[in-house]
Amino acid sequence: APADAKNTKNPEKGTDLGKKSVETNCVPCHGPSGKGDGPAAAALTPKPANWTSDKVKKEADGELFWKISNGRGPMPPWKHLPEKERWQIVNYIRTLQK
Repeated sequence: APADAKNTKNPEKGTDLGKKSVETNCVPCHGPSGKGDGPAAAALTPKPANWTSDKVKKEADGELFWKISNGRGPMPPWKHLPEKERWQIVNYIRTLQK
């Protein structure tokens, strides 16, 4: 993510939309607990991010939002999802890190 993404503030508090979206769109690659071990992960290079890793925990919400929006490697961009939903995906990822 670009350096300025780090400073983008998360305006959302909820997780409901994010949880539903993750279950539908993200679990095939990232897995149900976000460890990057979904059924489609084996075929991907690089492997999907492990959302529970220290590396991802240290990323700012804005950086995660940017990656969700723009995609990376084999991950497609999710810009077509409403902004509110993408922020709630970030919030839901944070719940998996606890």
